Amino acid sequence: ITSNAGAQEHKPATSTINCTVSGTILDSMDDILAKVHEAGLTLKAGCGIGYEFSTMRPRGAYVSGAGAYTSGPLSFMDIYDKMCFTVSSAGGRRGAQMGTFDVGHPDVMDFIRAKREAGRLRQFNLSLLITDEFMDAVKADKEWKLAFPVTRQEVEAEELDVTDASQYVWREWPTTHTYFANDTGLVCCKIYKTLPARRVWDVIMSSTYDFAEPGFVLIDRVNEMNNNWWCENIRATNPCGEQPLPPYGSCLLGSVNLTRFVIDPFTEDARFDWEEFRKVVKVFTRMLDNVVEINGLPLGQQRDEITRKRRHGMGFLGLGSTITMLRMKYGSKKSVAFTQNVSREMALAGWEAGLELSKEKGPAPIMLEEFP
Repeated sequence: ITSNAGAQEHKPATSTINCTVSGTILDSMDDILAKVHEAGLTLKAGCGIGYEFSTMRPRGAYVSGAGAYTSGPLSFMDIYDKMCFTVSSAGGRRGAQMGTFDVGHPDVMDFIRAKREAGRLRQFNLSLLITDEFMDAVKADKEWKLAFPVTRQEVEAEELDVTDASQYVWREWPTTHTYFANDTGLVCCKIYKTLPARRVWDVIMSSTYDFAEPGFVLIDRVNEMNNNWWCENIRATNPCGEQPLPPYGSCLLGSVNLTRFVIDPFTEDARFDWEEFRKVVKVFTRMLDNVVEINGLPLGQQRDEITRKRRHGMGFLGLGSTITMLRMKYGSKKSVAFTQNVSREMALAGWEAGLELSKEKGPAPIMLEEFP
């Protein structure tokens, strides 16, 4: 926010928003390149961006329109990587991207090992989308099916027997676009290969331990715990992974410095000013909501999302220093209780301010049919 707010005169095409997620990348050359264009404009505005890449068909799959076999999602990620490097080199700071990938995609092992290759995907953080289905398979030591959706056209033209459980599995998918889906919205996926679930798990764990990537997103938990579950499906996060967002979703971030609320620090009378803390959180909530109005996001879909849902992320910094100033030992029971209290009071004060804002500005999210 502070990097670009009020900078109209010398950098008018920048945004006050840190975190965005791309629209769903459809499995077509036209849409893949269109999303590269959108991402370039987003990065140019100073925003970070996340994408899900497992919506692209696996390496070696036949592309009927081109009469050729695809090089797979990892090769297209290289294009996004180079675009980010090029765009960010002309701006004030390095571009930031997150690439997420479904653990059930046929190319998942390549994704897990991708950054072991020197110099590859260096403009990306990477995270796996871990499903309940996969975790259940790991716990039960079952086989894990790597699969990708089949289109309605393929089912009809090739007369595929989608009831054959040895060749097809039905799964939730971020889009039903052109795919063969049932009445419950599950998509029919062709099984490309089968691996022991624990083998996949071991590769993930060893890669995370040795290379600190990929990250681990319990995507079913994310969607179950999302307050907006009824109007959106989340499949990606912002570049640092702390904020899951829907397609074209965005949020702004800010932190409260806890050290500023310690009275008589380092003395026997050291105490935390809870009343002042709550007051600042409420003012800060209103300030962050006001930033929505000056978002400066480059795409219409992004502006619609943030205006309708008004996401902001408030955190705190200086926790360790504050605990020390209060003469507590970091990690002690008293310090843990203090941390819990800070988090709870921030949430409660923020919600109270949010209720007041809803009375003034109307509730969020606004449904699409209500939004002009």
